[in-house]
Amino acid sequence: MTLKRWKLIISGRVQGVYYRASAQAQANELGIVGYTRNLPDGNVEIIAEGNDDQLKKLESWCREGPPAASVSSVEIEKQDVTGEFTRFGIRH
Repeated sequence: MTLKRWKLIISGRVQGVYYRASAQAQANELGIVGYTRNLPDGNVEIIAEGNDDQLKKLESWCREGPPAASVSSVEIEKQDVTGEFTRFGIRH
């Protein structure tokens, strides 16, 4: 299993709608490690490390998000795996 690292930037109505908590639950279900946080510009950032299948499933979920969210775009930047994470958390 080859680990990969993606940085996802989710735009739309994604703050104040439990996006981070829902993303954390989804990542935990998929076995992904990393973190999510709100950005000052109103977007949500996710740093995720997992295999291709896990990351594609997370991306698919991110395009919908929790019920109260309205996602307009998901940008993905592939990064080098650092292995620094042991779980998926929420940063403030």
